[in-house]
This record gives sequence, C-alpha cells and structure tokens, in this order.
Amino acid sequence: MTKASFKEKLRYNFDNTLSNGPIAIISWLALVTFLLVILAGILLFIFGLSANPLENEPFDLTEGMWQSLMRVLDAGTVTGDEGWAFRLFMLLITIAGLFIFSSLIGSISSGIDESISNLRKGKSKVIETNHTLILGYSSMIYSVISELCLANESNKKAVIVVLADKDKVEMEDDIRSKISDTKTSKIIVRSGNPLDLRDLLMVNYNEAKSIILLSPENEENPDNQVIKSVLSITGNKNRKKEPYHIVAEIKDNENRQVANLVGGKEVSYVFSSDLISRLTAQTCRQSGLSIIYSDLLQFEGDEIYFYSDHGIPGMTFRQCLNSFEDSCVMGIFTANKEVLLNPDMNYLVEKDDQIILIAEDDSKINRLLIPKEILPVNFIPAAKREKELETTLILGWNRKGKKIIEELDHYVVKGSSVSILGEIEDVKDSLTLLSEELQNITLYFQHGNINDRNTLDELRIESFNHIIVLSYMDKGSIQISDAITLICLVHLRDISEKAGKDFSVVSEMLDVQNRELAEVAKADDFIVSDNLLSLLMTQIAENKDLEKVYDSLFNDEGAEIYLNPVVEYLDVHQPTDFYQVIESASKIGHTAIGYRKLSPKEYDNGKFGIVLNPLKSKSIQFEQGDFLIVLAES
Repeated sequence: MTKASFKEKLRYNFDNTLSNGPIAIISWLALVTFLLVILAGILLFIFGLSANPLENEPFDLTEGMWQSLMRVLDAGTVTGDEGWAFRLFMLLITIAGLFIFSSLIGSISSGIDESISNLRKGKSKVIETNHTLILGYSSMIYSVISELCLANESNKKAVIVVLADKDKVEMEDDIRSKISDTKTSKIIVRSGNPLDLRDLLMVNYNEAKSIILLSPENEENPDNQVIKSVLSITGNKNRKKEPYHIVAEIKDNENRQVANLVGGKEVSYVFSSDLISRLTAQTCRQSGLSIIYSDLLQFEGDEIYFYSDHGIPGMTFRQCLNSFEDSCVMGIFTANKEVLLNPDMNYLVEKDDQIILIAEDDSKINRLLIPKEILPVNFIPAAKREKELETTLILGWNRKGKKIIEELDHYVVKGSSVSILGEIEDVKDSLTLLSEELQNITLYFQHGNINDRNTLDELRIESFNHIIVLSYMDKGSIQISDAITLICLVHLRDISEKAGKDFSVVSEMLDVQNRELAEVAKADDFIVSDNLLSLLMTQIAENKDLEKVYDSLFNDEGAEIYLNPVVEYLDVHQPTDFYQVIESASKIGHTAIGYRKLSPKEYDNGKFGIVLNPLKSKSIQFEQGDFLIVLAES
C-alpha cells in the first residue's frame, strides 16, 4: 500500500478542518486576512512605499499594516492614493481583500443563519430548573398544558418544557393556536427524540420537578416507546441520586407488569384503557358521574387536597366532617401512606394523619375551632332501593369493551344482560369465551352498523336501562371515529324523543373538541374521553400522593362515588343546610360531598345541576327526584 505524501496529509487534514462547519471556515479566513495584512505591512515598510511619496515619509511597520487593513476592509480607500507604485500595490491588496474578506463576511453570515436555524429547530439546551417536563406529543397535550398553567397560576416563574420528535415551530404554532392563555407559565418547546439520552440532557430532565410521558399516537406498539423512555431516564449513568417523579400513560393493561418492573416507585402509571373502562362502567349506571370526576380532576374550581392541623389528632372522622365551613371531607391519608375514603365514622385521627378533602383552593381551607353542633332530625328515610336486573346496550366496539363488561359484572345483580351491536365478526370467539367467565351478566352480540337506523329500531332501544357508545379506533382517523359516534348519538336522540323516554347514554369521544358537538344532542349524553386521562396525569404530576386517592376512588372495591336519591337521607319538604345533609348521611355510614338538583333553574348551571363542595351554612330546598353525591361502599 502506497504511503500518503506530506502534501496529501496536509490536504486531508485541511479538508477535515473545513468539514467542522462555519466556525472552522471563519477561523481559516480570519487567519488568511490577518496574514495578508501583516505581509502587506512588511512589504510597504521594506520598499518604503507611501501614499504621497513627494510629501510623506515612508510608512513604518505599524502604519503599513494599518493602511493595508483599511484597503482590505474598504475598497474605496484606494481613491486617495498617489504614486503608481503605491497604487498598484494597494490595488493588489484590495483585490485580495475583496476575495478573502468577503468570503469571511459570507461565512459569518452563514454561521449566524445556521445558529438561528438551529434555535428554530429546537436544539439549544434548556437551563431551567424545577420545571415540568412533557415528553411526547399527542392530542392530550393541550389539556395537560392548560391544566398545568392553571395549577401554576400562583407561581410567577413556572416553566413547562415540551420535548417531542416534531418540528419545533410547528409545535409552537399548534400549542399557541389551541391555548390562548398560559397564565403565568412559560412554555419552552424543543425538538428531539424522548428515547435519545442526548436529547433528554438537552431539556435538563435531571432538574425537572416532574416528568409527564405521553403515549405516542398512530404507533403499532406505543407502550414499548413509553417503557423505553422510562428506562432511558431511570436507568442511565447520568441520572440524579434523588427519585424521579414520572407520570406515564400505558394503553394496554397487559404491559402492566413489565412497566412496573422498569419504573419501580419512581413512576406513576395511568393505565388508560383500564381506567376509561372502569369510568364508563360506573358512569353508564349513574348519570352525571363523569362530570363529577371531571370537576375533581380539573384545577379550575374545586379539587382534592391534603390537610394537616395540630388540632385534628384525637378527633373522630364524624367530627372532622363538621369542622370545615367551605370544604368537604372525603377521608384520611394515614401516616403510612394509606388512603381511607369514607372510613368508619368513629375512626380516631392520629398524629401524622392528614385529612383528604375537597376545596376551592388550599388557601381557603379553614378549620372551625369547635366542630359544628348539628341538631338531630326526626325523619324516617325512604326505603333503600333494592337492586334490580339491569339491561345494558353497547353500540360500537373497541378493546375497552371487554373490560367494561367485566367491570359491569361486579356491579349488577345476577340475571342482568349486556347486548352488543357493532362490527364484531373478528372478536366473536373472544366474546364467547368472555360470556363463559361472567358471573352476573348474560351476553348477547350482533354484527351490524350502529349508524343504520333500521338496525337501531329493531333493537327496541327504549327497553334498555343503559346505553354505551364506544368509538371505533380503526377507522383511519380520530375525526372519522368521532363522526360515527356523533351520528349514532343523533339517531339515539331522535329515537328518545319519538319514544318519549330519556336514555342514559355514555359516549366515548377520542377528541375532546368534539364533546361540545355531542352535548348539543341532549344533557344526558355524558362523555368519557381521553380528556379525563390528561387531567388525571396532570393532577398526579403536581402531587404524587393523589395517585393513591384516585386509585381507591376508581376501584370497584371500597368506597366509591354514588348519586343516591335525597329522599333516602332527608325530608325534601323541609329546607336544610349541608351540615344537616352531612349529618344525615353519616348516620348510615356515607360521606356527603355534594348534590344534584334536577329542577330547570338548577339544571342549567353548566354542570347539569351538579354542585360539589357547597357552602355548608347556605339553605337548600331539595325536591323529589334530586340526588345526593356521597362516598359509600356498594
């Protein structure tokens, strides 16, 4: 093999230097310009040339370099020169300067353009600390950012950083068009891969107070990417010593075990399919429940807080219920991080226990020094309703359907039924297996189009107790899937009006923006959407302990939220206040947190008559048909 010559090596090293970008080129051009000026100054000094040889003395070395530099920087300087020898020499210097210095200026301009382009591409390092970091980009991001802005409204230096594998300018324009008011929060967007450790270092993930991992859309195995992102953060050698606070979405419940193994105690997972299935099963049986959950999960209005006070230990839970004028107590958060919703009324609060309550803001939680004394009421409540057989109709199908049916099986009495209409030929075998596992439900299924009016009429929809409309997630796009759901809802509303009967309908929407279109149909069309997931993830990102509260609340074991008729607790013919409501509910072991008025005036409050955490001293006149919102065991 022939050895490279010195000239070839020199050329090779020079080429490699130039390939390092604008900085290398600028450095070389600056060096050449500097050498040209020095060389010209030396020649002027040696040959004794001057601008005016008849009057001026020859330039010294310093003056010669200065005059050369002026010709390099400004070609017009030669117009004042005299003497042909001096003119010709300076003309050569000026021509050389035009080529070299103009190239230098062009390279500097190109370098500045490249730097600006890199900034617009979102490749600059984030030096913020104590920020909220969002990894990934999906339709949930708008709700997440909006809620974070509300949560950080009292913090004038709140920062939200977004890292996703999309164009930075495109993301910024998209967020700006969807979120007009960011309150006091500053939104910083960077373009990069959440799976790449170098890009994670760019957004200073080790200094973030919390990290929210969004599941990618339109991916075949989105959970794999989420789990790998978690591993990139928690398992790399540059990680911080303190535990991370990560909230991540997992779509498939089958990935629960591996996700927990990777994340450990540092990650709070929201299993979206499992959660939506549970909420749908609960909401279809209790009209208005999804609005209650939405209210609790939003940072606007009332939300869940933890409260501790040196005057609380030694009090019973019943006494705690009547110790707050403008907050509703839900349960106890024990010293060993256990959540007790609606505990025994005689539970004694211990030293390090915290009260779980609903309040408008933590600054408005004021404990009464002496618990309110409630006068006993001589009232025989209406007999508690006996559980009856329930018939449920599911229109449409997706992978959540199986879990919804399994959840319903825990709530209904034996002999109840679930009928399914949808494009389900490919899942008939799995539905047959499911029907054999159910304890209380008899399963019926029929292949058909949920937008075909004749098919819907044949089902005699007015005979069903509950109706669930599920979104088809394989129709090409979110908007097409939601359009199918909306058309089905229009048919249901028309059938309802012609039959003269209101239906309890729960419809799943993939895009929260379509919720308003669905609500136009009628008030009972409560929506369960991914918006609830984004709200839940944001709540947990702000307070990790809330994960246990919501896990307990959404679980079919233990205390849950119920809307029970007021007549089971109070005499509706007498005005009362919420102190008395709480006292009456506590006598049968229930914790009251609000009510639902069905009169037209109260119903038109934007929340369909639902009032959470009412002012306890305010007088309320209930009517037949109103409901009390309580925490109770099924």
